[in-house]
Parts: sequence; structure tokens; C-alpha cells
Amino acid sequence: MDDLIEFERYMAHLSEGLGHADRNAGLQGYCTGLLSPLARKSVEPMAAHVDPLKVSSRHQSLHHFVADANWSDEQMLLRVCQWVVPLMDFSGGGWWIIDDTGFPKQGRHSVGVARQYCGMLGKQDNCQVAVSVSLASLAASLPVAWQLYLPREWADDPLRRDKAGVPQAMEFTTKPAMALQQIEHLLDQGAPKHCVLADAATRRHRISRSAH
Repeated sequence: MDDLIEFERYMAHLSEGLGHADRNAGLQGYCTGLLSPLARKSVEPMAAHVDPLKVSSRHQSLHHFVADANWSDEQMLLRVCQWVVPLMDFSGGGWWIIDDTGFPKQGRHSVGVARQYCGMLGKQDNCQVAVSVSLASLAASLPVAWQLYLPREWADDPLRRDKAGVPQAMEFTTKPAMALQQIEHLLDQGAPKHCVLADAATRRHRISRSAH
């Protein structure tokens, strides 16, 4: 019961960042689905688990929340940070960790999908890649910035971009440059300065920028 009360409090905190009360049910349903013991965490099985008597309408509302509702992912991450970071112990130090994560994907229509290196598979394959920055302590870590990487073949294809709904302002940016932009944006927002941990490619990019 205590866990359920805490979950309701957490949902109420996140809901304040959605911008409209009509989106609250979508957030709660989606988060409930993510926490459920399902083998596949896509909208359809989540809808069947959350509301088995109204699967069709629940599927529609969850899909609308994920795909169409105009809420800010940056605002959601900020509210997650407001909840979690005060509970983290930085007495032993803190670190910003830059990473990119590959998600194996079939087909060619999902935004950013391309044949590229996928860390999950350890080889080149069809996948999407997200660049992230996490705040870490000795005992915990929390993603605080997360952005989908748009390969050049996507960035330079206006028809493909338009069909997938890629914003016009989104341009091709290398993954190291994306990570550095995320760090700079976090610092501009008042985030604390910590040592940055990154792979060799990101460190080389920083050295190259410094040389100019």
C-alpha cells in the first residue's frame, strides 16, 4: 500500500509538467504499463494489461499520449530530476556520464533508423541511437538528458523527414557534438559542475574543438 501511495505522489509530481490535465490519465496509464510484468512493453499489450475491458479505447488514448500529445520530454526529465537527485548521495563525488545507446530496429520508417553501430548488439546493424547524459554518484545514476540521433542520410532527405514528422529545425549533428550541447545546456540551467566521463570519440571531438 505504501508503494502505491508513493507511486501516486510521483505521478502527481510528473503530471504538473504535462501542461494540461487531460494528459494525466495517459501518463499514469503509460507508466503503469512500463512497470507491469509484460514481455513486450509496446502500447497494445500495455493497454490490454491496464484496462482489459476497454482495450481499444485505452490503446487509442495511450497511443495519443505517446505519439501526438504536445508535452515536453525535457520538462519530464527535469521533474524526474527534482524528485530523484535530492535523494542521491554525492559525498563521495559526482560525475556526468556521456553515452549513446543503440536500439535494434527493423524496417526504415522509424525516425533515425539506419545501419550503424549498435552497442546492444556489439556490431553494425539496423538500429536507432540515442545520445544521453547521466548524473552519477557512487551508488546511483540518473539520465538527465536524452536525444535521438538523426543520421545524415535522414537529415538530408526532406521527403523522409516530412513523412516521419521530423522538425525542420533539427539538423545533422555528430553524437559527440550532441553530448557536449547537452552538457552545456545543463550547466546553463544551473546544474553542478562534475567530472565528465566519455568514450574516446567524444574526448577527441572536444580536443578538436579546443584546437580551433
